[in-house]
Amino acid sequence: MNKLIPVTIITGFLGAGKTTLLNRILTEEHGEKIAIIENEFGEESIDNDLIVQNENEEIITMNNGCICCTIRGDLVDNLLTLVAKKRNNQADFDRIIIETTGLADPGPIAQTFFMDEEISQCFMIDGIITIVDALNGSRTLDEQVAAQAQVGFADRILLSKVDLVTPEAVTELSHRLHQINPRAPIFEVNMGEVDIKEVLDIHGFNMDSILELDPDFLKEEGCDCDHHDGEHECHCGHHHEHGECCCGHHHHDDHDHCCCGHGHDHHHHRKSYDDEIAAFMFKSEIPFDPAKLDRYMQSLVQVYGPDMLRYKGVLYMMGTDRKMIFQGVHMLMGADLGKPWGAEKPSSKIVFIGRKLPKDAIIQGLTTCLSK
Repeated sequence: MNKLIPVTIITGFLGAGKTTLLNRILTEEHGEKIAIIENEFGEESIDNDLIVQNENEEIITMNNGCICCTIRGDLVDNLLTLVAKKRNNQADFDRIIIETTGLADPGPIAQTFFMDEEISQCFMIDGIITIVDALNGSRTLDEQVAAQAQVGFADRILLSKVDLVTPEAVTELSHRLHQINPRAPIFEVNMGEVDIKEVLDIHGFNMDSILELDPDFLKEEGCDCDHHDGEHECHCGHHHEHGECCCGHHHHDDHDHCCCGHGHDHHHHRKSYDDEIAAFMFKSEIPFDPAKLDRYMQSLVQVYGPDMLRYKGVLYMMGTDRKMIFQGVHMLMGADLGKPWGAEKPSSKIVFIGRKLPKDAIIQGLTTCLSK
C-alpha cells in the first residue's frame, strides 16, 4: 500500500446538508470505494436503510460497497485502524471522506495530516468541501465565526437549499462567500445533487495545483477602474467612452473588461461585509530575495499563524528560472519548485485567507523581501 490514500474533508454548519450529501454519495453507483468517517456528534446520521451489516459493528458496509466508520475517539486512531484493516483485507476502500461536526474548525483536522508522521505516510488531503445553507447562510455567517472559518478553509463551496431563496439572495450570498474565500469555486446544489467529480480528486492541497481566484476578487485587489453605463473612470482619473481604456483593453456592454483582464458587471454594486475572515492578495513582478522571504514568513507565522487559515502562492525567486509554489495552513508551510516560467512573464502572486490579518503590514513586510 505505497500509494497515499486521498482524504476529503466535508464541513459546514448545523443543518447545511453534510449528511444529505454523504447519503447521496453512499447510494450513487459511482464505482468509488469510499470509507466515510462520520462524527458521532453530528446532527443527523447516515441513513440506516443503506446499511448492509449490523449497525453495531465498528465499521459498517453500505449497499454500494462503501464503508462507514463512526468516530469514537481520536481521529488518528480511527485512521490507523482503517489502514490496518485495509492491509489485512478486512476493509476495501481507495479514499476517505471525513464529515466534521457543524461547529468544527477544519484547520486542526487538516493539520493532522501534516503533523502526524504515521498519518502523513499513509494519507494525503485531496480537498476541503464546505456546504453553506442558502436559507440561513447569511445569518450564520453573521453570528458564527466558525462558519466563516469553514468557508475560509474551503477548496470547494456547495451552496445548498438554493430552491428556498430568491436568485438575488443566492447572488448576494455568493458575493459574500467570494469576499471571504476567492479561491473556492461555488456550486449550487439541491438535496446533495452534485457531480461527484466536483467533490473528489480536486487536488486542493497539491503544490502544483493552479492558484484559482474569483475574477471579482482580482478586480477588487488589482483594478482601480470604476465603470459606469456609457463610460467608465479609469485609474488614470479620466473618463472613457465604451471602448478603449488607457490600460489598452476594450470595455463592452454590461460586462466591462478592465486592466486586470476580467469582466465586471457595472449594474451591481455589492455590499461590503465586515467578516472576521477575509482574503487579500500580494502581487509583484520583482523577484523575492529567498533568505529575506524565508525569515519574514517564519516570523509572520509565529505571530499570526493561528489566524492564517489558508495561504498559497506562486513565487518569482532570485536565482532560479522556475516557479516556486508554496502553501500553508496555520503555522505549517511547505514549498516546492514548479515548472520553468518559459514565455510567461515572471511574477509573484500570494493569497492570504485569515482572521483579521493586518493586510497593509503584511504587504509592506513582503515588499521589504523583494530584491533591490
